[in-house]
Amino acid sequence: MIRILVAEDDEIILNLIKINLKKVGYSVSTAGDGVEASKMMDEEQFDLCLFDIMLPKIDGYELLEYAKSMEYPVIFITAMGTTDNKVRGLKAGADDYITKPFEIVEMLARVESVLRRYKKTNDIINEEDVTINLASMQVTKAGENIELTLKEFNLLVLLLRNRNVALYRDVIYENVWGGDYMGNSRTVDLHIQRLRRKLHWEEKIESVYKVGYRLKG
Repeated sequence: MIRILVAEDDEIILNLIKINLKKVGYSVSTAGDGVEASKMMDEEQFDLCLFDIMLPKIDGYELLEYAKSMEYPVIFITAMGTTDNKVRGLKAGADDYITKPFEIVEMLARVESVLRRYKKTNDIINEEDVTINLASMQVTKAGENIELTLKEFNLLVLLLRNRNVALYRDVIYENVWGGDYMGNSRTVDLHIQRLRRKLHWEEKIESVYKVGYRLKG
């Protein structure tokens, strides 16, 4: 299992990150200050670290240097959104940068992107009797192969990585099709209908009024 360390002194944000990372199958350890985070890195091994810059006792820049000495990838999460801070963090070795406030779907996508870059992704996702192999892009239900198009497969993975999160149609479109969503487009709705039918998930993939869709998990 992928193990992630999150260091953030805002308890609400820390719990939000932890809950959503755990939802998609990551093992998560948390720290409220830099000293606690550094001790955890001494005692445990991690696949990825998420650090707020303005941490008490030891700040994110010092933690970044320590994490990089152990060859851990690092994503900065901070309210400091100026270009200078981003450049400083990236030059110091941060692998990515998320500015608060952020969308959960964006955070999860950036986490997955960095893990994939370091070849540390979980290749198998299980949901009830459905198994998704990310490496081979194969989907089975109760042991039987389910034929999905590339867009259907990417849509399924997006829903699974955001269980119980109501995803707006524009967010779905941008993540699966990679372009700007046209408000009158039926593309998302049609692909959801086909995915429901193929997986027999008519009730599991919920419609959210005036928003989009949510996968019950």
